[in-house]
Amino acid sequence: MFPLIAILAPAGFVLGSIVYCVMSIVAARQYRKVCAQPARERAQLSILKPLHGLDEGLDKNLRSYFRQNYLLPDGSPAFEILCATRNPQDPALDVVRGLQKEYPSVPCRIFQTGEPPYANAKVFSLDTMLGQARYDLLVMADSDVRVDPGFLDAINAEFQDASVGLVSCLYRAVPGRSVWSFLEALHMNTEFLGGVLTARMLEGVRFALGPTIAARRGVIAAVGGFDELKDYLAEDFVMGHRAAELGHGVLLSSAIIEHRIGSQNLASNLGHRLRWARSTRRSRPAGYFGEIFLRPLALACILTVIYPPAWPALIGVWLLRCWQALEMAATVHLRMTAKHWLLLPIQDLLSFVLWFAGFFGNSIWWRGRRYRLLPDGRFVLVNTGGA
Repeated sequence: MFPLIAILAPAGFVLGSIVYCVMSIVAARQYRKVCAQPARERAQLSILKPLHGLDEGLDKNLRSYFRQNYLLPDGSPAFEILCATRNPQDPALDVVRGLQKEYPSVPCRIFQTGEPPYANAKVFSLDTMLGQARYDLLVMADSDVRVDPGFLDAINAEFQDASVGLVSCLYRAVPGRSVWSFLEALHMNTEFLGGVLTARMLEGVRFALGPTIAARRGVIAAVGGFDELKDYLAEDFVMGHRAAELGHGVLLSSAIIEHRIGSQNLASNLGHRLRWARSTRRSRPAGYFGEIFLRPLALACILTVIYPPAWPALIGVWLLRCWQALEMAATVHLRMTAKHWLLLPIQDLLSFVLWFAGFFGNSIWWRGRRYRLLPDGRFVLVNTGGA
């Protein structure tokens, strides 16, 4: 027989997670009321694309930017695309050059940065392109992102408000062929998304989401520029948080993008998700502990193991979690299939294990290199050996 405190503690967490689920449903419905307003004019934009190797679907990802219906009155593109790789042998360059030939009217330039002098190679590429970008409105987009033809129109409309300094996008995670990438996509599309929208509802947007960030050049300078962000693993969160602290308007765009996460084997996928967990813990420790409430099904399972008569609560939590998953899926225009429902309990339990594991250790692997995370969210290279 378990002591009463051993039952009350998990019961309290389950209750808190139920409250969170309800709040996240309300938050999702609030967000879905947001719609882009027509823009008075089209500001010219620079799209910054850091590239490294051949991501799955890279051609279609990049093509979605070349095909933007974002034109000046004379019919020419109101945007330019800048791409950066570390070396001239990167296979991603063949994809870019093919698109340059296919879309000759779209201004596109390529840069080789060389090896980064600090840990965050993505930031080094962005900093290099920032110095060459022609326009003050910048769209920084990862290579595994795919967008609709009206994406730039939606972004431009949100910057018509002069108080808005930074905008990032919710995303619909699209898995590759492996079941592990499917589980990660399910995590992003239901659990992670709920946390983001609830934070937006409770305290406003004081963060940015890394796959796509649009910002005014002056805002990047105000937060210290990329030289200040270069040592952070979660540079996206730091950029958005500092912009909000300085009084710049930070928004979640009405535009939903696709985050194509590719096919990963078990080891690679777990390593990626553990890196994400450890990075989040370092970036916002209190918020990371609070993520326990994002996992109602796992908490209800623990309570039922400790106190079997609580099994009706497990059924109730499962139904609530299904409702929440439906609301999140609707927010990012995802159709929940039978496969989703079968894997949802597995994903939720796996997510809880990875969240718990994130409390331990301070080293990560990223693109074949090992790094050490520092207490303030910065990270340093340990060695260049792969695993």
